[in-house]
Amino acid sequence: MKKIYIVLTKTNTLLSNIISFLKRDEYTHASLSLNKSFETMFSFGRKYTYNPFIGTFVTENFNDGIYGFHKYLHGKVIELRITDNQYEKITALLNEFELNRNSYSYNYAGLFRNLFNSETHSEKHFLCSEFVYYVLNSAGIVDFGIPRSLVRPQNLLKLNGKIIYSGNLKNINTSLNHLKHLVQIGAA
Repeated sequence: MKKIYIVLTKTNTLLSNIISFLKRDEYTHASLSLNKSFETMFSFGRKYTYNPFIGTFVTENFNDGIYGFHKYLHGKVIELRITDNQYEKITALLNEFELNRNSYSYNYAGLFRNLFNSETHSEKHFLCSEFVYYVLNSAGIVDFGIPRSLVRPQNLLKLNGKIIYSGNLKNINTSLNHLKHLVQIGAA
């Protein structure tokens, strides 16, 4: 068995605030991490920190890009236990996205249509949550029974996983290490 992590966030950007207001969603961005260090998370988002109009497949961490501007980063982390075969499928998909990075872009039309529950489909354009769902679905982990373009970060809370952290993601590593230490002391 392997573990992967779904990271849901809400930043204080204009776009995030609009989405949150219109959809009444607590979380407006989704990423996927293969490990608990969260040094590399995969998603679709801004290619350039200061330009919200050019989006693509991105790697993220809590200290760079848009996240780097936040002292408090509201979020939640879901831990999923998956089979070795599912993990291999995910890593193969992520490698494909990485190798063909320039072929993909953010699904701006899909974002607008998603706000009004209208489906769109593209093989090369993804929303952040659409991408996370696509990877999980392709690996046989989840099927929400809705078009991938309609999946929002909020929907990912329905995953059959364990919420391992909720709060300021800037403090996640300190908090998880403290919890690990307490568990070790308790086990001693």
